[in-house]
Amino acid sequence: MQFAEFERLIRRLTREIPAEYLDGIAAIDVSPKSVPDPVRADVYTLGECIPLHGSDDETQSRVVLYHGSFRALARLSPDFSWRDEAWDTLTHELRHHIEWRASTDRLADYDWAAEQNFARHEGQPFDPVFHLSGEPQAPGVFRVDDDVFLDRPTRRRPARLDVSWHGAAYAIDVPPLPLPLFLSLDGVREPPPGELVAVLRHTPRLRDLVRRAGPPSVARAVARPRPRH
Repeated sequence: MQFAEFERLIRRLTREIPAEYLDGIAAIDVSPKSVPDPVRADVYTLGECIPLHGSDDETQSRVVLYHGSFRALARLSPDFSWRDEAWDTLTHELRHHIEWRASTDRLADYDWAAEQNFARHEGQPFDPVFHLSGEPQAPGVFRVDDDVFLDRPTRRRPARLDVSWHGAAYAIDVPPLPLPLFLSLDGVREPPPGELVAVLRHTPRLRDLVRRAGPPSVARAVARPRPRH
């Protein structure tokens, strides 16, 4: 199914949803992106509910359906039903919206993480554990906006790091930089829509709780993962 036809399908399905379930939905959009699952091969994120904060106290959300992910799954399964999968994804994300509205603390945490990630992109100081307040994708994997973070606490900086992404294993040569270290991984097969970042940080210690004068400086580098066979 082409992008324009998929957009029309989503518009038709949206009209079938009772109005009360759309309360607080700022937009239902279709994106051309493909969003691969961080762990399992041949699995993709079909949709997402993104919380928004406006000037008032009402929590709103934007629902996005990823045409590229639908197309990737359709190529894998001859029995793939675009309408059934679209309906299931749309209603699933609307349920997420209701859950977001019921948990204001969780929303505030995510908003803070998004602000910190924006600061990271802008080259400004940021908290090196902001990603832990993002959306959990798998054990040790967090998503903030389009970026995915692989959290790797460690007692000391390793010379090599092994990671898995979308069903494939990779080895990374870790540069001799201090921790915390944000390593942008360039060259994995089927990357996320944004950056894939390995975060190496010291395993939390008790004395860290009493030495919080401010966020520490964060080292940053780009690494090219090597496939492991």
